[in-house]
Amino acid sequence: MQTTDPKRAVLQIIQRLSLRKPQAEALRRLDDIVDLVGPEKSTDVEMARAAVREAYGNLADADFEDFERDFPSVCFALATGVGKTRLMGAFISYLYMIGKSRNFFVLAPNLTIYEKLLSDFQPSSPKYVFRGIEAFAHNAPLIINAENYEEGRGVRGTDLFGQEGAIINIFNVSKINSEARGGNAPRIKRLQEYIGESYFSYLSGLDDLVLLMDEAHRYRGSAGAKAIAELKPILGLEVTATPKSVGSKSQDFKNVVYRYDLPDAMEDGYVKEPAVGTRANFNAKSVDQAMLEQIKLEDGIHYHEHVKVTLETYARQNDVKVVRPFMLVVTQNTTHAGQVNEFVQSEEFFGGRYRGRVAEIHSKTTGEESDENAQRLLNIEKAGDTDIVIHVNKLKEGWDVSNLFTIVPLRASASDILTEQTLGRGLRLPYGKRTGVEVVDTLTVIAHERFSELIEKAKEENGVTRKLKQVTIGDGGDVPPSKPVSVSAPSLVEQMLAQAEAKTEPTVVVADGETGSAAAAQPVTKLGDTGPTQAPFSFSTPEELKVARTVLNVVIPQFSTKVSSIGDLNDPKVIERIADAAIAAQKPEEGFIPSITREQAVAVAQELCKHYVERTLAIPALTITPQQQVLFGFRRFDLDMKSWNFQPLSRELMIQVLRTEKTSRISGEDEGDTANRLEDHVVAKLIDYSEIDYDAHAAILYDLAGQAVIHTRNRFDGDEEQTRSVLRGHAKAMAESIFSQMKQNMWREQTNYRVSLASAFAELRPQTFDTAGTGFIRDFKTPPDQKQEIRKYVFTGFSKGCYQYAKFDSDPERKLTIVLEKDPSVRLWMKPGPNQFKIYDNHGAPYQPDFVVETAAAKLIIEVKRQSEMKDAEVLRKADAASLWCHVATQASAKHGEKPWYYLLVPESDVQENFTVSGLEATHTRAPDADLLSRYIFEERPLMVDGKVAEGR
Repeated sequence: MQTTDPKRAVLQIIQRLSLRKPQAEALRRLDDIVDLVGPEKSTDVEMARAAVREAYGNLADADFEDFERDFPSVCFALATGVGKTRLMGAFISYLYMIGKSRNFFVLAPNLTIYEKLLSDFQPSSPKYVFRGIEAFAHNAPLIINAENYEEGRGVRGTDLFGQEGAIINIFNVSKINSEARGGNAPRIKRLQEYIGESYFSYLSGLDDLVLLMDEAHRYRGSAGAKAIAELKPILGLEVTATPKSVGSKSQDFKNVVYRYDLPDAMEDGYVKEPAVGTRANFNAKSVDQAMLEQIKLEDGIHYHEHVKVTLETYARQNDVKVVRPFMLVVTQNTTHAGQVNEFVQSEEFFGGRYRGRVAEIHSKTTGEESDENAQRLLNIEKAGDTDIVIHVNKLKEGWDVSNLFTIVPLRASASDILTEQTLGRGLRLPYGKRTGVEVVDTLTVIAHERFSELIEKAKEENGVTRKLKQVTIGDGGDVPPSKPVSVSAPSLVEQMLAQAEAKTEPTVVVADGETGSAAAAQPVTKLGDTGPTQAPFSFSTPEELKVARTVLNVVIPQFSTKVSSIGDLNDPKVIERIADAAIAAQKPEEGFIPSITREQAVAVAQELCKHYVERTLAIPALTITPQQQVLFGFRRFDLDMKSWNFQPLSRELMIQVLRTEKTSRISGEDEGDTANRLEDHVVAKLIDYSEIDYDAHAAILYDLAGQAVIHTRNRFDGDEEQTRSVLRGHAKAMAESIFSQMKQNMWREQTNYRVSLASAFAELRPQTFDTAGTGFIRDFKTPPDQKQEIRKYVFTGFSKGCYQYAKFDSDPERKLTIVLEKDPSVRLWMKPGPNQFKIYDNHGAPYQPDFVVETAAAKLIIEVKRQSEMKDAEVLRKADAASLWCHVATQASAKHGEKPWYYLLVPESDVQENFTVSGLEATHTRAPDADLLSRYIFEERPLMVDGKVAEGR
């Protein structure tokens, strides 16, 4: 087995697995501990304990006193949702890559977590924990579990093909510490004839076995601890979100070498943001207990339905999986749970709407979650057919679902509500990261009677949350009492065709939170006379309508890559080819005898294409490809060390925080005297930065570190002992100063980009909007009753819009549509949906413009901003990206007779109804950066040959 330098292995794993900040820090600390302990069967546990205690006994984010086991065992306490399973994958990768171990034993506390671990350790899993690790790319670890260990592969040390590699045993703790019926030992401890001993004994005899304990707080009981000790691993790695033993007399772990708590995860955006909700203008003391619980349940449902519609809207807008949320009701006991269940399924509760959509789940009397209950809860996440889960007692680990957004705790104290057992189960983000949509990124607790108490308690410095958002439900609140509505708006041509197919006036699909799966069927609700009715097509037979649907949905998207501009769709020769393509697409269904003549198909295609060209704002699809790999490095420079005044340290400098009495030590960075050169102390800290590759930058690193050594040595008149003391104790601070100066002397090889036109126009995809109810859909000329609530409204009544409906972020945006609709030079406009454009700023962030407008002479991207935001760094980054895109789009389409593109950044103060688009264009057009322009090369491709549509690119 080839070995990798430990520091290099750490950097590679952080980069390849894209580890989050706390995962990366935990891996670095494992690297330190391996260096301190040197784990082997013969390791002196007492000396190892002393070394780890010295390093991690007094840090603010650690609390180490003892291993608490007969072998070196350390705990990494990471908050729920941060990624403990991926961290275990990083630990295994590191220990294997440095040659420390190839035999691992992963322990799961229950069947549910056991099955999840088995899945995540399989290469076929989308959550595969080793994806990107080069050492496992061609020789994946051999997975041994409770079902296959008796086959002997783990003992042979090879897979079925004889290849050697890492061996990972994954077992449920019950498989190793429980006795079978009749007092027999568990199967794993029984004699296996092919090895002459039990598999358990075989494992305990391995000289490199490393034990990893998921949900480590579950292994502190006598039986579990005894079984673990018998395995005799060289090292134990424990991960948990709650470093306390279970039971009524729980004890804090004494072996925590890194803790990253829930407040840290919230602040860094790795989990949902907790919020507390109450009813607007409500005094909880004015009603009795029964009525208060009814009000909380009803308001919880109002918020739940609000979340459901927001999630569906987000999924439609971003082409991602729809998340089906549920509301958790935490009751006091089983009797209370039964009463709540009966009420929420009765006619008295929203007319019986939630009958059959409620799950009542009880914990065991011990308070531990049963495997059966955990599996039911996981199934709720997958099925999406449950709106309310009623649960007794606090929720345990094993079902960290991502679709819990609303918690209604009944008869609970503020302290109980703010515990990680209550909040932690619902903090996992549904899409793995925050979306920027507040409702999707929030977990809300409905707590009318505890509202003020929760807010005050959350302000405590050591509380679970440092700050709770506040949500009000009801009239005048954040969530109105009316039923939320999700409005799906197709393009106008799609709407016209649907109208012809239905032979009725336009309707809008509305997901209104009724029972049933929205994914299976959406109820259709008429919104009344909300906009101009589109003129119907002249064709009307089922055969003609079928051809029209094929042309719109299948053929035109294909031809967008074969024509030079959208206007080519009106070319008679192109129309004939479109008609032929539609007939061919229907042949598998209709057979050799088409249901429509070619002449009829051509007539249908001609009429549909005419309307498509008239009602579509053509946005070119551009492909931008870098022509060379981005390279960077650092120029040689002289360090500025005027402010350096580091002094020699004793072996330990203690610092105590007055408020918390927590202590830390600077010499925690002490590397001992293992560095061969004084410069190594500094270089070892510099290569921790992900931007620095040791192999590529070694020369400049040692040059800069050498300057630091000379500077330090001169300050102490050549005293080598004092010089080494300063470098050893302050290497990290020196590295921070050096790296900040290195960034100022970074060079980057200029990258040129080649741009090609992938398609002449992009399909106008359906858009989806959520609104507070049908009463919040109004004509665009009518401002909202309260302008700050404009995001709750959907507007209609447009004659030049590409869609019948639009939603605005501010009232100036609404006013701009009035300007667009009145201006005779404007042909079409739209508010583009997500993914309609592919524009990215220089940080890689996608940009969705406010407006796209086509006038008689040009096409415009218009962004409306408050005056205070006009010079904001993020706004300017997006403006640079959009203006560059406009230049490239103009260059790409100009040769085909298309209009030029321009980018306008307009302050809200200049959006007045008496303004014109040409006036805004003259004042606020933004030109792209000249340096960037010089690096883009447009690649022409033949689109038309001899008047025919080209088949190739």
